[in-house]
Amino acid sequence: MIPFPDISPNLFSVTLFGHEIALRWYALAYIAGLLFGWWIVLRAVRTPQLWAGDPPLTAEQVERLLTWIILGVILGGRLGYVLFYDLPTYLADPLQVFQVWNGGMSFHGGFAGVVIAALWFCWRERIAMLSMGDLLAVATPVGLMLGRLANFINAELWGRPTDLPWGVIFPGAAAQTCAQLTGACARHPSQLYQAALEGLLLALVLFWLAFRKGWFKRPGALMGVFLAGYGIARFLVEFVRQPDAQFVSEGNPIGWAVQFGSYGLTMGQLLSLPMIAAGLWFVLRARAQ
Repeated sequence: MIPFPDISPNLFSVTLFGHEIALRWYALAYIAGLLFGWWIVLRAVRTPQLWAGDPPLTAEQVERLLTWIILGVILGGRLGYVLFYDLPTYLADPLQVFQVWNGGMSFHGGFAGVVIAALWFCWRERIAMLSMGDLLAVATPVGLMLGRLANFINAELWGRPTDLPWGVIFPGAAAQTCAQLTGACARHPSQLYQAALEGLLLALVLFWLAFRKGWFKRPGALMGVFLAGYGIARFLVEFVRQPDAQFVSEGNPIGWAVQFGSYGLTMGQLLSLPMIAAGLWFVLRARAQ
């Protein structure tokens, strides 16, 4: 077992007028991910040879797009968590929806928010939607990787108990839920699994296809690879990731959101299946043209 490293969730903090103001690693991950995405999209549209015709966006349009993407990520991520993961709690106390400092963001919700924002932007600016999807697909995985690393630093979204030698002894609630076990309870560092699969690996694949193999000339193909790649990675990691507490009960200790006899699907797996199907369809469609 590996003890959890002594890492503060705050990059730094200062006290002003009796109130602590802190920059958290999680916030920094969001900022860095968005800035990297902006930079990689800007680089792509400034490289005409990557495209079959003219690049789909100008540099000025990329600047305006960033604002809409930020809104889509934040609003979609929060509302997605409320709707998909803990709706009864928020219906009982609607003001909690606005208490984002208490945590609760959903990737699938943030993804939906980005899709809606991008579709609106494409309609408004008369931009090819599939090419926009390809740009966003290439820009996203690095942000996902940084976000999952921040989840690890925050000791949140940990995995199920394990006796593997790389199991991590997480503090706080992770340890409390293992109180029935003898000694310390090690868990899968599922945040690091996700950072490696849906972040680093998916980023490398998409960069190679986009900048080395010319897949920007196949509208929709890169978006399809991202959708299928993320969906498969998330589906697999869900087998070792601890589900949200509201899905776990004595009658459902595994945390299935949908159960089929002795088996079932977690909420993360359930939301990933449409992504896998859509991703495969976009890839096949692009290759057939």
